[in-house]
Amino acid sequence: MNKAINLFIIMILAAQTVGAQIRTTKLTAYKQFKPSIITLKDGRQLKQPLTNIFLKNSSLLYMNGVNSMEANMDNIVSVKFDDRTYIKIDSLLCYQVDTIGNDALFRATVIDLVAYKQQLKNNQVITNMDLGDQISTTTIDISSEDDYLFPLIDIYYFRYKGKFVRSHERNLGRALPKDKQRMLKTFVNMPDFSWTDEQSLLRLLKALQ
Repeated sequence: MNKAINLFIIMILAAQTVGAQIRTTKLTAYKQFKPSIITLKDGRQLKQPLTNIFLKNSSLLYMNGVNSMEANMDNIVSVKFDDRTYIKIDSLLCYQVDTIGNDALFRATVIDLVAYKQQLKNNQVITNMDLGDQISTTTIDISSEDDYLFPLIDIYYFRYKGKFVRSHERNLGRALPKDKQRMLKTFVNMPDFSWTDEQSLLRLLKALQ
């Protein structure tokens, strides 16, 4: 009986975790394309009247006539909109969440394509299987409208001592001296710590000052 109850509780928590992931019909960060100032590697600044952030890979989109085009991210340093400035970190456009001293936490939001494809795959039900010379199957799609919403994930980076570091124990540990590495291990073993929670990451960044 206890095992059955424990399994039931685990199933409920798992369902709550899946449901907690934000999902959207949008492919862009902003509802409408809007002006921005783009800073390039050579220092030039370009003003574009209609731009947006592509949630597929947190890249820059711009309008070319009636078509939306994905910009060449190799030459981009930052993109400044009216409400926030995005900095390119690795290949992602990230914006600053908060600062701790001279350090800061940055975030990029992207579509979780792996989860999206998996949730659609899980809704394919095999209704018939022929095991002749060649195996063939017939399936039906039981997906609801909500299943076609794009699941989003947040990717975080620290700006620590002037360098950008992905918010992951291995990446951050390489950037820290030994005494700070011990601090990091203590933090990540705390029961309330999460690499996907902004407050946890800001507390960690503060502890590493």
